Amino acid sequence: MLLGCIADDFTGASDLGNTLTRAGMRTTLMSGLPDDHAPLACDGAIIALKTRSVPVKEAVRQSLAALEWLRGQGAQQILFKYCSTFDSTAAGNIDPVTEALMGALGTDRTVFIPAFPGTGRRVFMGHLFVNDVLLNECGMQDHPLTPMTDPDLRRVLASQSVRRVGHLPLAALRADQAVRAMEAEVAAGRPLIVCDTLDDADLISIGKALKGWSLVTGGSGIALGLAENFRAAGAVSSAPSKRAPETGPAVILSGSCSRMSNRQVAYACDRMPGFAIEPGALMSGALDLEAVQDFIRAAGNGPKIIYSTSDRSGLETGRAAYDHAQLAERIEAFFGDLARALVRDGHRRIVVGGGETSGSVVRALGMDRFEIGPEIDPGVPVLIAPDGLRITLKSGNFGQEDFYDRAVRVLEQA
Repeated sequence: MLLGCIADDFTGASDLGNTLTRAGMRTTLMSGLPDDHAPLACDGAIIALKTRSVPVKEAVRQSLAALEWLRGQGAQQILFKYCSTFDSTAAGNIDPVTEALMGALGTDRTVFIPAFPGTGRRVFMGHLFVNDVLLNECGMQDHPLTPMTDPDLRRVLASQSVRRVGHLPLAALRADQAVRAMEAEVAAGRPLIVCDTLDDADLISIGKALKGWSLVTGGSGIALGLAENFRAAGAVSSAPSKRAPETGPAVILSGSCSRMSNRQVAYACDRMPGFAIEPGALMSGALDLEAVQDFIRAAGNGPKIIYSTSDRSGLETGRAAYDHAQLAERIEAFFGDLARALVRDGHRRIVVGGGETSGSVVRALGMDRFEIGPEIDPGVPVLIAPDGLRITLKSGNFGQEDFYDRAVRVLEQA
């Protein structure tokens, strides 16, 4: 194994797998820590955890266990993958996990590279932009679990860490001075280095500068540069063969409440049957699994969408009426139960929107390994389970307005 990856959620792991596969690396995605230590026949392995919003100690514990497993597989370099919008809070979990990994690996430095230009995530002067607006103005300031109110990643990290935070400016990177600039930051006592990145060429350049570093952290974009190092060294194996496509109608499950998810759900509902999961009905017991299954059966053979997605006013109403954590847990569990029922009823193509929802669905289905299939949108591939089931896991903010419509078409051929 060349690259061992620890992802803090399932959609992020899927995104990363897509990037590595496109870069030519044969990649295996695993849901949670594997139970066995059988050798993997792959260039890159990704362990998808669900540690983005759990207590810090638990995030650290799971991440260190994943690191131990990957090192046991012979991973030459470790990538800690988090969201390209740097989803975190002052309590963590990005820095605490990073520093725990640094300690276990015995390294005194690492980088923070959330940029993913293909999806509009860029870092300039240490500030994170989503498309053409700052992080704290793109809708992430309203995230129910990890509201991002500061676009300066140096300040965000400093609020979590006892170490000082450094910066690799774009000018140094594009002057081919990345190695020298990062060494200077470490020498100055700033070993946590936020890297400016505007395009894929910048990611390749940073990747070259990180050759030999034991730990890299960031979004899936930096995997382009890391994979290029291994490819240039002639270490990458051949890609796996394709499987025959599955048949049958696709079902979309959307639990994200991001701005883009709201647009995507509205677009989909104009083109296919839709069923809204109303929080009050779910919490009171007035809505049960059978009602949704009846809707799906009655909706015919075409695609259909089941969603709990709501806008900001809907979120505020839900928060006022119910304990937020309990409501989120109930919705996630419902989607997991629904996914299990869908597969039991013979559905072989499922699209899931939202990181928390994706994690619940994958756990409910008991799927622990995937091959990476074709790309639907930047960062969003089709995943192929060992039994052939096709599933797509999409982060809430990823994809264009017509994502669900196109996902269904790609799944028909995957």
